[in-house]
Amino acid sequence: MLCFPHLLEYKATQLLIPAASIQVSDEPWIHRCTSYEICPREDNFCDEIRNRDRKCVISGLSVPKVLMRAHKWIAFEAVYIFPLERDSLWIQYNYQQWITDMDDAIGSSKINSAQNGFLLQKTVQQLFDQYLVSVNPDDNYKVVVFTEDLLGLDGRILDPACRNPADPHRVSDQALRWHFRQSVLANVRREGEPIFEHDFPPGYDMAGEILAGPYGQERFELEIASRLRGFSEDNHFRPGETPQLSN
Repeated sequence: MLCFPHLLEYKATQLLIPAASIQVSDEPWIHRCTSYEICPREDNFCDEIRNRDRKCVISGLSVPKVLMRAHKWIAFEAVYIFPLERDSLWIQYNYQQWITDMDDAIGSSKINSAQNGFLLQKTVQQLFDQYLVSVNPDDNYKVVVFTEDLLGLDGRILDPACRNPADPHRVSDQALRWHFRQSVLANVRREGEPIFEHDFPPGYDMAGEILAGPYGQERFELEIASRLRGFSEDNHFRPGETPQLSN
C-alpha cells in the first residue's frame, strides 16, 4: 500500500481522540473486492437504492434525469456496505440484526436489504471498496478519506437522501459504523493494508497476478465468489474445471 505518514498521523489524531483512549488492536481486517452488479436476484437491491438515492451520496453527483428516465445508470453503482461475498461472516456474527426493513423475510440473511447499501459514482465506489473512503455515522455522517483526496470528498457529509429517519429503507448506521472501523484498521494501524489492483488489461493473466499478490488465495476466492453471484445455484463447474476470471 502507498502510505502517506503525515496524512495517517493526522487521521489517527482525529479518529482516536482522546489520546488516553488509544489502544493497540489486533482485530483482523476483512478483505473485500470491488463490487459488481451482475446478479438478477439483486435487482430489488439495485432498484430500491436507485429510487432512494438518485445520486452519489458521498460526492453529491446527481444522476441526470434523462438517464434515470431511460433506466441507464451509467457510471453509478448500487454498492454493498458489508460485502455480499462475505455473507458467511454476516450470518456468523448475526449482522442481520442491523436490518429492520425485512422482518417478514423468513430464512433470509437480509444482506440484500437496501439498508446495507447506497448509490456511489464508480470512482468513489472503488475507493469505498478499498476502505480508502468511509463515513463516520457518529460524527454527523462525515466523510473521511484515508488517502490523497483527489476528489475533494474529505469532510463532506453523507447525503440525507439515503439516511432520512422517516424512511424505513434508510441506510443502516451499524453497517456504516462497521465499514468505518474496517477503514481505520486497514489504514491507520501499522503500515496499512495493501490496495488491490483491479484494472487488468485484456489478455492479462488476472488469476496469476491475484494469486501472486498479497492475500493471494483469499482474494482469489473472494473474486470467484463475487462473480459466481451471476449464476444460479444449479450451475456448477464440472469436476476438474478451473473457473476463469475476466475483467
